[in-house]
Amino acid sequence: MEIVNVLMKRRSEFNRLRGFVDSDFKKLVDMSPDQSTSEQPIHKDQSVQAGQEMSEHETNTVGLEFISHGMNHVEGGWPKDIDHENMEQTIRFRKKAGKNEAYISSILQLGSVMELCIRQNNAIDKYEQYFEDEEEEEENHNAPYAKTMNVLRDPHQVKRTVTSLSWSPDRGRKLAAAYSSVVFQQTSQLSTDSYIWDGCCIFQKMKVCVSYWDTRRGCQTVAYSSVEHSHKDPVYKVIWLQSKTGTDAFSASTDGQVLWWDVRKLSEPTERLILDLSKEGNLGRALGGISLEFEITMPTKFMVGTEEGLIISCNRKAKTPAEKIVCTYDGHRGSVYAVQRNPFLPKNFLTVGDWCARIWSEDIKESSIINTKNGVSELMDACWSPVRPSVFFTVKMNGVLDIWDILFNQSDPTLSVKVCDGGLYSIRVEENGRLVACGSEKGEATLLEISSGLSVPQKNEKSLVAAMFERETKREKILMGRQREIRLKERCRSEQSREEEVVREDGEESPQELLARAEKDFYSMVEVELKRRRKGKDLIQEQVVCEDKQT
Repeated sequence: MEIVNVLMKRRSEFNRLRGFVDSDFKKLVDMSPDQSTSEQPIHKDQSVQAGQEMSEHETNTVGLEFISHGMNHVEGGWPKDIDHENMEQTIRFRKKAGKNEAYISSILQLGSVMELCIRQNNAIDKYEQYFEDEEEEEENHNAPYAKTMNVLRDPHQVKRTVTSLSWSPDRGRKLAAAYSSVVFQQTSQLSTDSYIWDGCCIFQKMKVCVSYWDTRRGCQTVAYSSVEHSHKDPVYKVIWLQSKTGTDAFSASTDGQVLWWDVRKLSEPTERLILDLSKEGNLGRALGGISLEFEITMPTKFMVGTEEGLIISCNRKAKTPAEKIVCTYDGHRGSVYAVQRNPFLPKNFLTVGDWCARIWSEDIKESSIINTKNGVSELMDACWSPVRPSVFFTVKMNGVLDIWDILFNQSDPTLSVKVCDGGLYSIRVEENGRLVACGSEKGEATLLEISSGLSVPQKNEKSLVAAMFERETKREKILMGRQREIRLKERCRSEQSREEEVVREDGEESPQELLARAEKDFYSMVEVELKRRRKGKDLIQEQVVCEDKQT
């Protein structure tokens, strides 16, 4: 049965909006089911033609045993007498090798082979990964995040503060944590154990001595410094130095001393520096050291953060102890808990103290070039990202981790994460920039993984950050110059006022006295003039009287 519905309208009504109205339904066809067909069902083949036949089997496999073996590897095939991490030695060796005839002939022979490989690679890159840039851009556009991977708690019954953290150089597979009590006169009641969570390690354990461990020899201390030749106050920071032997380190304490050590002989320090700004070596006037900074690209320079809010820049290779203290930077109202140079731009460094973080330039001593806003909670530690020159991390006493990207925003953090309920005292970032470890006052070391947008280098990031630091440095120099001019004018005015006061003290009248004397002279002159005029009038009257008598 065919149903046809024909709709006819005029040409002028084409494309006009339809107007719908409510109406009663109209039944066109009523088709009832055929009861006879329900008793004769039609069977259909439900088989799948392209289905894969699968079966389940069980088998026993031989267990595989893994054994760890150690090996010595020289980076890049350097000779044994060359320290590959010492830039001066490597440059000197390259120049010497470049003049060797055997080296030149080898390069000429390998040149043709290399040229063939380069030509093949330019023709087609079999390792090319398509759409890699699009995937990175898509990841970088996602909102930044940080998720907790693990929480490592202090096994001791009485929980101690995680005062220092250090990632192992083997791609962050191990994390060393140093524990101590930050409460005054409670260190004797607590354990002195430190832990490596899963090489040589140095930990400061809030003692006056420096201790040295070698994980290959177990958990016992290999050596420790003697009390009479050590610090007189707790040791707050210890850093390994770049040297040929790899056994040099130096430490800072609130007793005002910086001591250099050779862990092969910890009986006494190899060198000593007293942080006396008068450069007289007076330990009684020395500033207490809280933090240290050492950059391997600047082997002669180091920086010390003090309890008084000053950052002291020092030169270890100076001839006299007085010349070792180069300059100071004053910018914090409390102890400087962290000092670290930017790993990509070493002329700029980050400091944390009181309630803000500051970024400095070596060229400006009076003020920082960038600083964060003062927060409600005190900042305890900070560090730069090892992969992104514009990103740094700070931890606060309210348990919040702030991640800053100064290319994106300088006034507010890009991401803030509530890590724990207690205060955070320490932070370290793994060398790949993806894992962050935070130490709390409750003995918890929290591992967090941050998003790729905060851990993957951006295009031209280093040049943009360098330009920004240079711009801010020039701006601060202009402001400092203007302030010097204002201070100079004020000094000139004050000296001029002092000279006027001295002249007045020598007998010269003050402005009030001069005004009173001028007023007195004016009135006296007026009285003289009035007397003269009265006298003139009297003479005129006498003449008139005489003339009248004569007439």
